[in-house]
Amino acid sequence: MPDDAGLQALRDAARLSPDNLPLRRHLADRLLAKGYLAEAEAEFRAALTLSPGDPDVIAGLAEAFVRQSAFGAAMAALEPLLDAPGCPPALGVLAARALAGEGSMGKAAYRYFEAVNRDPAVADKELEARILAGRNESAGIPGPAPAGAPVHAGPTPPGAASPFLPSVPGPGDTTTAELERSGVSFADVAGMEAVKEALRIKLLLPLQQPEMFKAFGKRAGGGVLLYGPPGAGKTHLARAAAGELGASFINVGLADILDMYVGTSERNLHATFDLARRNRPCVLFFDEVDALAGRRSDMRQAHARQLVNQFLSELDGVDQNANEGVLVLAATNAPWYIDNAFRRPGRLDQPVFVPPPDATARAAIVRILCRDKPLAEMDYDAVAAATEHFVGADLKGVVDRAVEAKLHQSLSAGRPIPLTTQDLLAAAKTVRPTAVREWMATARNYVMHANDSGAWDELMPWVKAKW
Repeated sequence: MPDDAGLQALRDAARLSPDNLPLRRHLADRLLAKGYLAEAEAEFRAALTLSPGDPDVIAGLAEAFVRQSAFGAAMAALEPLLDAPGCPPALGVLAARALAGEGSMGKAAYRYFEAVNRDPAVADKELEARILAGRNESAGIPGPAPAGAPVHAGPTPPGAASPFLPSVPGPGDTTTAELERSGVSFADVAGMEAVKEALRIKLLLPLQQPEMFKAFGKRAGGGVLLYGPPGAGKTHLARAAAGELGASFINVGLADILDMYVGTSERNLHATFDLARRNRPCVLFFDEVDALAGRRSDMRQAHARQLVNQFLSELDGVDQNANEGVLVLAATNAPWYIDNAFRRPGRLDQPVFVPPPDATARAAIVRILCRDKPLAEMDYDAVAAATEHFVGADLKGVVDRAVEAKLHQSLSAGRPIPLTTQDLLAAAKTVRPTAVREWMATARNYVMHANDSGAWDELMPWVKAKW
């Protein structure tokens, strides 16, 4: 075919002139257009070594990642561009595709509609429908919109209100967040002693020994920002902190707060804080908090900045004791996107790094995950050695796969067959670790190039390590 012959000619030319950046980029673009995704990725990587930080090359590489369903890698590539002033709207839509692929519909909605508001020509009807359907499903809204309800079925015309800005009143001061009682404590958290100690000092001890803290003018309450790579156990830590106190626990998802109508997100946030205040002591946990507390300087819509302002106001409380007994834990994979105002005293003023587990912690995690299962003699250290770069979520996946295989054998034998070390080692070979390396690469950019304030000094030894 003529196109294939043309591609082959480009390949040959690139081999003869490997340092020719325009040629590399042209070849990568052609390969991507033809659907040769793995080869296109390799060419974009080669071009990136010739021109580090080239936004067009990074965008092409991210597109190749998205089309191969490597959504975490796509976001790791795009994040430095999304953070820059004047980011092209098309990259916002590409990021929305990657976030939707990961199931982060709240973040995907923010990226998509922010991009379309700036340039309606980049609208993607199929992606938009998927995002809105995903948000409805997360919020428990079944099926199509009822008759008479506002429906957004295409790109926003210039000058028209976006789907996040219709002048329709919200449902009032209600919250879909629910109170829970945690059944886990710090004894169920393997390793991470430094993290647990930071939570004890900042959040738990003021409630457990109030007189001592009152003598120094410290009240019970406050906030901690947990940050680190995906799957490292931030949510599990928050539940364990609530269980350690015997406190109520509210796990706040993006669907509990974000709403397309002006003012409703702020009311949802206020109602959620009020629920915590009525049930103190209470641990109020915000996952993916960067979607609610992003930098206002990056926001072009007033309603997005207003939600950040409301969050700050709720953290401060309407009076000095409003949040006493309310412990706010927030978690993020991208702490560098959090507005600096959240780090002021009394808010989320103590960032705590939740690291990937070392070998000792991995062995302890696997031991905890296996403790209620029929077991042969186990060598947890061997499993830990075979799961380098695995985080808690990955290790749970290893145990789950090993259990599924063992259940199949047990059903065939008609009796429970104990789980063995070899079962876990075999399962580990089938599980890919989550994007710890990609996260560390992103973190390295901030630690090495955007750390004038020293905010990321804690990460320095981690990003210097070999991943």
